[in-house]
Amino acid sequence: MAMSNEEIISPRLGRGRTSGATFRGAQARGPVIDQEGREIRSEALGPQGSGFHFEFGHSSANPFADLTREQRMARLDALAKLLDVAFIVPGTNIRYGIDGLIGLIPVIGDLITTAISLWLVREARALGAPWHVTARMLGNVALDGVVGLVPVAGDAFDVMFRANVRNVRMLKRWMDKQPR
Repeated sequence: MAMSNEEIISPRLGRGRTSGATFRGAQARGPVIDQEGREIRSEALGPQGSGFHFEFGHSSANPFADLTREQRMARLDALAKLLDVAFIVPGTNIRYGIDGLIGLIPVIGDLITTAISLWLVREARALGAPWHVTARMLGNVALDGVVGLVPVAGDAFDVMFRANVRNVRMLKRWMDKQPR
């Protein structure tokens, strides 16, 4: 049963009714209502005491849904391009990405971009990349991260080395050799 706007706006109208919810201690007991005002069955909430979690099911809103290999590769490719070659320096042919911009923040920026690059390697491993491919990818990330810590030269190296684009290209080459 959905609540009307009057019940939401003026709480005095609903004072005579009880919702069936009882409060004991820090935990509330009673019906759980979704955004549209419908009651959610307790079976849909999962086992009691398991803690709060999201259940997306096979919804298109789930960013962690079961993606195909092509969709995962497209996502990795888009992220690598955003990190390494998303922008162009005006009047030149030099491309840079948010990796170079975030890397301008001393130490913290390089740690953040290295963590994102490590996530790309983790996704490659999840796609089934063998140890020798992921080891080379980790080497690129380590080189990018360590040299990136050097104040000015490291930022220039980040722009020119493009570790993430290299890693995705290496992963694509390996995947092209695999049977479908």
